[in-house]
Amino acid sequence: MSTEAVIVDVIRTPVGRGKPEGILSGVHPVDLLAGVLDALVSRNDLDPALIDDVIGGCVSQIGEQSYNITRNAVLAAGFPETVPGTTIDRQCGSSQQAATFAAQAVLAGHADIVIACGVESMSRVPLGSSAAGADPYGSRIRARYPDGLVGQGVSAELIAAKWGFSREELDAFAARSHRLAAAAGESGAFATEVVPVPGVDALADETVRPATTVESLAGLNPAFRTDALAERFPELDWRVTPGNSSPLTDGASAALIMSAEAAAKLDLEPRARFRAFSVVGSDPLYMLTGVIPATEKVLARAGLVHADIDAYEVNEAFASVPLAWLRETGADAAKLNPRGGAIALGHALGSSGTRLLTTLVNQLEATGGRLGLQTMCEGGGMANATVIERL
Repeated sequence: MSTEAVIVDVIRTPVGRGKPEGILSGVHPVDLLAGVLDALVSRNDLDPALIDDVIGGCVSQIGEQSYNITRNAVLAAGFPETVPGTTIDRQCGSSQQAATFAAQAVLAGHADIVIACGVESMSRVPLGSSAAGADPYGSRIRARYPDGLVGQGVSAELIAAKWGFSREELDAFAARSHRLAAAAGESGAFATEVVPVPGVDALADETVRPATTVESLAGLNPAFRTDALAERFPELDWRVTPGNSSPLTDGASAALIMSAEAAAKLDLEPRARFRAFSVVGSDPLYMLTGVIPATEKVLARAGLVHADIDAYEVNEAFASVPLAWLRETGADAAKLNPRGGAIALGHALGSSGTRLLTTLVNQLEATGGRLGLQTMCEGGGMANATVIERL
């Protein structure tokens, strides 16, 4: 059995707006994912025949993202037909879970080399389309939650109300995300992680808006209010807008994970190793709060405290999520999403977990930090958390 699962490399595409005119909207999602798979093995001079498995995350597994998109991308990348692939769905944390599964396979001694990856083309496969107009819940869930579950935007509103975040606080956090992401892009901080997409003449993240301010965000209307929801939740004053939410996004990302022994045999230099993992369930009405217990659980498993962590990546599905996480954990806000988060860099659902991992590894390397923690809230009331150590 291996004693270490290491990260040899992490890459991502530039982020595209998840709309028909977005820079990646003309790329089939299979080709989008195949591009990062090809780039990952090429820049590490790795024979893909050595890969034991490719585990990919994708949320809307319908249409162009159906039929096991990860296996299709493996074939599209030109890997040998002997390389398998599977696609998983843990909602927004799908590719973070893929990285966990990959590392766990290595740690268990069942695999030597695994690629964890993810993709989502929200311009071509719209959010929610996988339900295909059918009821995804059934009678027993409706019986358990007779008032009905709600979408993530309403959950974000409930969190903002519960923790008392004002509209100005939400917008200020959103402006911070754009400011930090723009500064990182302008400094070249993303240059080592972003790989080109064949046929697309762009390397910059399309969703980052450097001119964003609290004042410019103040004019946006609430995104999720309806009369029926306002009647059901009279305590809400509807503060969540498109400006303090993550945008619809296209993107793909991937991580090359292997045993320390395999890396040494191939003369590849590990960049980080996995220290601990956690996954939790949480209240599906307040479905985005799982990041709080997931963080404490993974720190306990790693034998660490917040003071040990040098950088955090907490997915900015909505501004209220990392703000509630900060309030409850007492973590250092300066260490949170130092290169901006999903409000600026987008939330290509199936890709987001390995995108956060990519940015976290590069942040630790750039600053000399040793320990990083990422956590992701997920639809249905769940969250993943991972601790890595830079080598």
